[in-house]
Amino acid sequence: MDQKIVEGGSDGGAALMPHPDVATSSGGIAAGVLMCLLSMSSIQFGSALSSPIINAYGPAGATWLRLVFASAALAIIVRPKIMSYSRTQWLGVLALGTVSALMTTSFFSAIARIPLGLAVAIEFLGPLLVATLGFGLSRQLLWPVFAAVGVLLLAYDGEEWVGNLPGILFAIGAGAGWACYILLTKKVGNAFQGLEGLSVSLLVAAVVSTPFGFVSAVPHLTAFGLLEIAGLALLVPLLPYVLEMVALRRMPTSSFGILMSLEPAIGAFAGFVILSQPMTPSQMFGTGLVVAASIGATVFAARS
Repeated sequence: MDQKIVEGGSDGGAALMPHPDVATSSGGIAAGVLMCLLSMSSIQFGSALSSPIINAYGPAGATWLRLVFASAALAIIVRPKIMSYSRTQWLGVLALGTVSALMTTSFFSAIARIPLGLAVAIEFLGPLLVATLGFGLSRQLLWPVFAAVGVLLLAYDGEEWVGNLPGILFAIGAGAGWACYILLTKKVGNAFQGLEGLSVSLLVAAVVSTPFGFVSAVPHLTAFGLLEIAGLALLVPLLPYVLEMVALRRMPTSSFGILMSLEPAIGAFAGFVILSQPMTPSQMFGTGLVVAASIGATVFAARS
């Protein structure tokens, strides 16, 4: 069977990894849809719930702690054969791990300064631009333009611009990191068996973030804090990866891509429920534009 590469969730959700095409049924598709929704909810509500940890340990400290727990848990499950990899494989996971650490730190730095819905929408521009540039300089570049208009609407609440410049720049950095993450994970996914590439890249990410996160986090650690971080590490990225991997076995990849386009809307909803970040009608419309642009790009890609 042929394999396809499918985009996963933001903020360390499911990676872009090869997934086989499989026959689907109505029951299987329904279960797949539910798993996608649970995965996106896990990612976005996990990000919202990370706010107290970010405040306590700083973005770098929160990133390091989450990567340490997530990488250790996945390494125990996967048991990667570290001594058997080639130079090319190591270069791939070193690059992917470094990008993952920087992307997560940038995203946490963004949501510490601007609303979650706005941060997710800005970050979403990265993979959307990668998807459309794959078709060259054509009218498909209108999709990122529509999404950018949506982001502008999200950034204005009718009275003033929300957030601040550093937060927006960090979100742009996270989007650039996500775009690089997509391109790198395609190569890593093809170079390793199963989840070994993801596991080793998470270990690298934990090591890369150590010089910045250790000093920020360790002096403030408590027993309850460690339990809280361990739980969030399972919520993101391990649970979303498993849910999306199973979902892809139950539904067409095009349907999966369309569903994942709802992530900015779920991010805005999580910000409203968990962080009390309300949205005006124009901001809701802006979120809808970002979602519609992502769906449009996904539908075009499926037909091409």
